[in-house]
Amino acid sequence: MVKPVHAAIGQKTIRCQVCDNDTFREREVKLNSTGMEFFNMAWANESATGLICWSCGYVHLFVNRDIRLYRMRE
Repeated sequence: MVKPVHAAIGQKTIRCQVCDNDTFREREVKLNSTGMEFFNMAWANESATGLICWSCGYVHLFVNRDIRLYRMRE
């Protein structure tokens, strides 16, 4: 079962750009490029942190490695 998370960069809490919700599902997202796909090297593409809004489903992508995720208490 997927658990919701809160996220922040520095002191700034991340909220959904669409609905202003502050809970997300998190997953790794590959940032595929045409050149790397052409040479069958998609595995070497950069990845991002994907935060999917728990409320509306909007996907936010972050390549900033300073993003912190906080698991919500049950």
